[in-house]
Amino acid sequence: MRMTVIGTGYLGATHAACMAELGHEVLGVDVDDNKISRLTNGEVPFYEPGLPEVLDRNIDAGRLDFTTDYARAAEFATVHFIGVGTPQQRGSYAADTRFVEAVIDDLVPLLEGDHLILGKSTVPVGTAAALQERADKLARLGASVEIAWNPEFLREGYAVKDTIEPDRIVLGTRAGESRAEAIAREVYATPLSSGTPFVVTDLQTAELVKVSANAFLATKISFINAVSEVCELVGADVTQLADAIGYDDRIGRKFLGAGLGFGGGCLPKDIRAFMARAGELGADQALTFLREVDAINMRRRQRVIDLAREELGSLIGRRVTVLGAAFKPNSDDVRDSPALAVAGQLSLAGADVRVFDPEAMENARRVFPTLDYAESLDDALADAELVILATEWQEFWDMDPVAVAQLVSGQLLIDGRNVLDHSAWRAAGWTVRALGRGV
Repeated sequence: MRMTVIGTGYLGATHAACMAELGHEVLGVDVDDNKISRLTNGEVPFYEPGLPEVLDRNIDAGRLDFTTDYARAAEFATVHFIGVGTPQQRGSYAADTRFVEAVIDDLVPLLEGDHLILGKSTVPVGTAAALQERADKLARLGASVEIAWNPEFLREGYAVKDTIEPDRIVLGTRAGESRAEAIAREVYATPLSSGTPFVVTDLQTAELVKVSANAFLATKISFINAVSEVCELVGADVTQLADAIGYDDRIGRKFLGAGLGFGGGCLPKDIRAFMARAGELGADQALTFLREVDAINMRRRQRVIDLAREELGSLIGRRVTVLGAAFKPNSDDVRDSPALAVAGQLSLAGADVRVFDPEAMENARRVFPTLDYAESLDDALADAELVILATEWQEFWDMDPVAVAQLVSGQLLIDGRNVLDHSAWRAAGWTVRALGRGV
């Protein structure tokens, strides 16, 4: 099939490359000349394992190209995906849908014949129906445009696999006559042939699926972090507790890792937008628990600062190394990053903070240019009085506590992700603190 993917950020660029990998002819579209130039030259503007190879392979095969020209996009295909961002509005919890609306405004007046627009962006419920009304008003005489919703479920670090081999495909279609399901089945013929579940719903349900999934995952993370607060007070071990309850298949162990909490461009933004939209619909009481989910998550960052103060006393002038800047490993995304938030708060408290991350240094510098960024892990650890593991990169998991002790000036560690072997570190002479575990 031929298709366009409009918006070439993390979601759009990944979707475009992976649709080409499935054998389709794909044209990526964006208003950002620099982004389009880099992608055309085979350069991925962000870190995502496996994506550069997929991009290069499909550009070379002639199945993938990029443009800033909406007229070319209108002529190229009759199937179009929307993959633009829906950031949190300034001064509000609500999602900003103007970039999604701009796609309709720029594309639809150029279309001739019958077209299907599949939204992948995470939007407030009711957006698709509003976009359909918008498209109907803008469509040329004789042209027809159908809006359907096909939410994404990408995990940063695993986005290529999640697109090519998804755990489910969800499609929301309008009431009455619709071509969306038949076309979507053709688009996703390869994963569907492997047994991937295909869930067809109305537009509203499809819009709610993604934010509901993220709200549930955020709630699960904040639940174990709330329990970790109790564990600290009584001297219990939250990691053993999570292992024990995780054996219950109704609960499961995934997303029960107590620590610094969640960040990134999805979970924080999406739960806040979900609350805001519920309030607009008059169902604000239904999601008030998400306010506490958000609050618990933010408290975890402050707790790491508190632990640092408990061990060091005054933070002014103390040399602190923060390992991690990305919000999660295998990503260079620093949006709402707990690691970078901790580094920034320590710096504001007067500490001499040095940061190292295998992939996110450039992005971190843009957010916190005043922090000191190390050239390597050894450089980061040199002469540190306190080491904080804030992003669980494998490189940090693999650190040898005996070797690291030779680099630092004080053997004091805060394991902000509860991933290290604390007994091994303590045996090497380290004082280890962690969230939800005894001293």
